[in-house]
Amino acid sequence: VDQCYMCDLCYMTKCPYTPPHEWNLDFPHTMLRAKAIKFKKGDVGAAEKFLASTDVHGQFAGIPIVVQAVNAINKTKVARSVMESVAGVDKDAWLPELATKRFRSAAPEAKATTVKDGEKTPGKVAIFSTCYINYNEPGIGLDLLKILDHNEIPYVIVEKEQCCGMPKLELGDLDSVEKSKEANIPVLVKYAKDGFAILSAVPSCSLMFKQEIPLMFPDDADTQLVKEHLWDPFEYFMARKRDGLLKTEFPQKLGNVSYQIPCHGRVQNIGRKTEEMLKMVPDTTINTIERCSGHAGTFGVKKATHQTAMKIGKPVFKAMATMKDGSPPDVISSDCPLGGHHIAQGFEVNGLGAPELQHPLSLVAKAYGLK
Repeated sequence: VDQCYMCDLCYMTKCPYTPPHEWNLDFPHTMLRAKAIKFKKGDVGAAEKFLASTDVHGQFAGIPIVVQAVNAINKTKVARSVMESVAGVDKDAWLPELATKRFRSAAPEAKATTVKDGEKTPGKVAIFSTCYINYNEPGIGLDLLKILDHNEIPYVIVEKEQCCGMPKLELGDLDSVEKSKEANIPVLVKYAKDGFAILSAVPSCSLMFKQEIPLMFPDDADTQLVKEHLWDPFEYFMARKRDGLLKTEFPQKLGNVSYQIPCHGRVQNIGRKTEEMLKMVPDTTINTIERCSGHAGTFGVKKATHQTAMKIGKPVFKAMATMKDGSPPDVISSDCPLGGHHIAQGFEVNGLGAPELQHPLSLVAKAYGLK
């Protein structure tokens, strides 16, 4: 149970006892049940609870001087040793920096939401920022907005939001997941009822609204409606392309790109949509790896599991280090921002070179000539 980090892939691709088998086994959620029992019994420590409270430590983001001080301190050996002994964060694990300006503050004003006649896919978008994009890497969210603007797709930023609840779900803290749901669903359902496509740039956050929360609240009509209107960004872009509404001229090539499909992207059953869009860019070669990086949220940074996470990811690091023709990649990329940094660290630890790390949305923005 402690080694399960809820990737869900056993249910999707490995386990032979899933429906229509008579045993009807959902192994990941059997593990979730065990985690919930463990949490209820009080067997989850305060350090783990704090590590999963992304809205708490993210509050420092965007505060002048404080951000720079926190980021600088977190890089020192002394601070990392203290964090390892007190909070259980491995001193060698990569940790995200806090952003000097939050995404929700840095985002341009919302575009007018006038929908063109004849559009099949939703012609307007509501952005669910996610904790990571808002507090740590707002540039990814800003690149998404540039792509939407370039394709003349009006957008708004969701009025208010809390953490989707995924870190709490991994702990078995289902009461906190319900609190997140009660905060987010009433806000998001308004956009769903108004015909918005709701986009989240982090696969785990999308999965919460597409799968986990709907499974927990199957009879909640608002939750099910949000599920129907929640899109992965590249799932949305490829739907727009099928409807002839996506611009497909890319003036900037990307070179050799090694791209990893994260587990929580695969579980959404949307196909290789990111790969499809990246392959549209001229003079660009994509080396796609469909295997778990091992990061798995807090699993990848905890002292008890960091080395295991690196071991799980080692086949991915090696596969991404060489293109099909034997040449090294210019860029490595993953839809999961945390997984991407974990892979970059794997390259460094295993002496596989130091290619540039870019999120797929940033790569597409570059290919469009927007950065």
